[in-house]
Amino acid sequence: MSVKNLNFTHNGLSGEIHIPGDKSISHRSIMFGSIAKGKTVVKNFLAGEDCLSTIACFRKLGVKIEHEDQTVIIHGEGIDALKEPEEVLDVGNSGTTIRLIMGILSGRPFHSVLIGDSSIGKRPMTRVVGPLKEMGAKIEGRQSGEFTPLSVTGGELESITYTLPVASAQVKSAIILAGLQAKGTTKIIEPEKTRDHTERMIHAFSGNVSNDNGTISVEGGQSFTATNLIVPGDISSAAFFLAAGAIVPNSKIVLKNVGLNPTRTGIIDVLKEMGAKMTIEPYESNGHEEPAGDIFIETSELKGVTIDGDKIPRLIDEIPIIALLSTQATGKTIIKDAQELKVKETNRIDTVVNELKKLGANIEATDDGMIIEGQTSLSGGTVESYGDHRIGMMLSIASLISDGDIELYQPDAIAVSYPSFFDHIDHLLVK
Repeated sequence: MSVKNLNFTHNGLSGEIHIPGDKSISHRSIMFGSIAKGKTVVKNFLAGEDCLSTIACFRKLGVKIEHEDQTVIIHGEGIDALKEPEEVLDVGNSGTTIRLIMGILSGRPFHSVLIGDSSIGKRPMTRVVGPLKEMGAKIEGRQSGEFTPLSVTGGELESITYTLPVASAQVKSAIILAGLQAKGTTKIIEPEKTRDHTERMIHAFSGNVSNDNGTISVEGGQSFTATNLIVPGDISSAAFFLAAGAIVPNSKIVLKNVGLNPTRTGIIDVLKEMGAKMTIEPYESNGHEEPAGDIFIETSELKGVTIDGDKIPRLIDEIPIIALLSTQATGKTIIKDAQELKVKETNRIDTVVNELKKLGANIEATDDGMIIEGQTSLSGGTVESYGDHRIGMMLSIASLISDGDIELYQPDAIAVSYPSFFDHIDHLLVK
């Protein structure tokens, strides 16, 4: 098992970095480029392991895809040109890949088998499999389709009206992608608004989708036209450096080209509520483009807050780093209504609490979140990512304020979403 000694000697953080491309948008750019007709060029693509898994899967489905550095060229021939794969489709560690590709495969008249790594093998798939089977797809897997490997035999689909039992952009997107191939109009009712990258992507590729007060409607039988995309920086990746800028003494940094989609900016709202010294300079955009801008942040005096309810879907991936932020805030921070953390790459409630406790944090797990008492000095110690990229990054940022060295086991997991993460830390260190 790999291990990295985190011993960053520094006098604060200074400078600017360009955040890598948004993972969610990068995934979807490959998927829509593959089912559209024509040449799609994607710039600032995130070449992390998860997104590379999506490219590999669509190549096996017969799509010609060129990839060099942060540019991807997809030669799409329309959804009907997808071919039955000769090999198993391996999604690696990517929950987005497996859940969204199931939506596409559900309407294709051939058989596919989906597998992933050991983490994917533990993540629940029934939430996607259920509605797709209701539409007419034949999907089988371990424990009645709850776990991989999954066998998908697609065909003619019927539209449905489906109320999401949990606020999940992945489930919503899978149903939308199936609905685009179904007879009639598929409607999805969201209990709370989730990230809308799929809906924006449909508009970018000249398709139609509507949202009427939380009811998303999509007509079947649509075709898509290739386009060119520039992927904004991933706010979920930026969150780690926003936290670092706020809690590392003597820091003042700029994060360039950060995605500012309002369904994803919960971390910005929390930082503002906690009292962070932060300003945002948004770029110009039209209604359907992904909004982006530059974020300036510096060392701040933070206070504890309560995070719950409809805030959670807008920052679910940022909760690990918010927990670290909260250890440096004055007073108590309460995070609740976050049961979804239990079915991420790890059980992030338990993992965050256990690993931060090793460093001296005053933090306790609850059934649906955690309670953090601040302000607490963190010590060195031995911690582990458990193969979860966001846990690995959170613990690495903790090393910037810890009193001693931190040994991080399984640091390689960070490459899933942020291959240049440690280079960016080194670039910002004032030595």
